[in-house]
Amino acid sequence: MKRNARRVAVRRQLRFLRRNLKIIETNVASGQWDLCLLESAWYKKMLVASEVLRQQTELYRTKAWSIPDRIVSVSQPHVRPIVRGKAGVPVEFGAKISASWIHGYACLDRLSWDAYYEGQDLPSQAEAYRSRAGQYPAVIYADKAYTTRANRAWCA
Repeated sequence: MKRNARRVAVRRQLRFLRRNLKIIETNVASGQWDLCLLESAWYKKMLVASEVLRQQTELYRTKAWSIPDRIVSVSQPHVRPIVRGKAGVPVEFGAKISASWIHGYACLDRLSWDAYYEGQDLPSQAEAYRSRAGQYPAVIYADKAYTTRANRAWCA
């Protein structure tokens, strides 16, 4: 699809969504509809739709390709795309976690739906382990993201 055709299609979809939300707003304002009677899941989807409209309108007007905290799923608006750059799967969706293992129990140190550099978590994770177990871990197993110069100096 060519760029102009895509912009025309996006503009039409934005107009449709704006029209539908305006109808809902008008009916609520006139007292015909009561949002209190709406199920919470549908009310949440309506709020998400209005935020998607705001974000996509801003992207359309500025001709930008990205926006902070962009919603990519109406049913799961907290999910953010994480660009990993892997072959075949350049973008992943889901939470990033940092966990530690203490006496057979997994402890969640950090859970984030946003993309962040997990290599900076090592000192805080080791301190969290120390506060739980009373000592620093004897061994730290981590991937390459944690092998920064600052982390190696901290471990020393």
